[in-house]
Amino acid sequence: MCSPCLSLLLLAVSAAFGTAGTLRVCADSNNLPFSNRAQQGFENKVATLVAEKLRSTVEYTWLMGKWSPDKSVDERLCDLVMGVPAGMRDVLTTSPYYRSSYVFVSREDRHLGITSLLDTRLAALRIGIHVVGNDYAPPAILLGRQGVARQLIGFSLYGTSNEENPPARLIEAVVQGDVDIGIVWGPFAGFFAKRQPVSLSISSVVPAFFQGIPFTFGISAAVRKNDAELASNVERAFREECVAINRILKSYAVPSTAEGQMTCESSPSVAVSH
Repeated sequence: MCSPCLSLLLLAVSAAFGTAGTLRVCADSNNLPFSNRAQQGFENKVATLVAEKLRSTVEYTWLMGKWSPDKSVDERLCDLVMGVPAGMRDVLTTSPYYRSSYVFVSREDRHLGITSLLDTRLAALRIGIHVVGNDYAPPAILLGRQGVARQLIGFSLYGTSNEENPPARLIEAVVQGDVDIGIVWGPFAGFFAKRQPVSLSISSVVPAFFQGIPFTFGISAAVRKNDAELASNVERAFREECVAINRILKSYAVPSTAEGQMTCESSPSVAVSH
């Protein structure tokens, strides 16, 4: 093959798949505790661990707001997306690297002690819950069946490009008394609760599912459906860096469930900072 033709071919391959030694990751540019442009999120830390195991460096495609993991990999904006539900349709997912749930968040000095979505006291409380697109987060379905839908106060997950940490608004509303209790996805709750000026109580919601709708999820990484080799390599990195990943999750106060937790065999010790 002529040299100019070979050069053009290599450029095309590089554009489609990334340069050798590069792990291309799609991530939200303003979504702590998961990711941000300054790479301060725990998914940024885990992606860096994976890249190091693959002898690669991370190259980010930054996205914001409501975007689709399957389209981002199918359209080759990137090769890997962190933090998707295990078994997500239209992508190939790894085994989960952590498992978390929706949680109740309330001020400790209120002494509410609510742990169940079936607790009749919820009918008299203002309940903050995140809005995902046009819908409330999944636990709202059970609350609606319990007749307490009018008690729900929605908080958007998505802010403007200039708004820092939009999911924290719900936690702050609990602190300020604008709502009595919040129902929040665990990683949001753990991370933002420990940054508040008052102590907050966090407990996993029960039941764990309702009419086939789960409130607890295993979280995986996603690649294109035909990229089984990358999925296998990423999953191997998760296993080999299991201890380090769990340490990262703990440092971000991610609530985890015992069921489905990644079992660590042996893993190098890695210092964590953020």
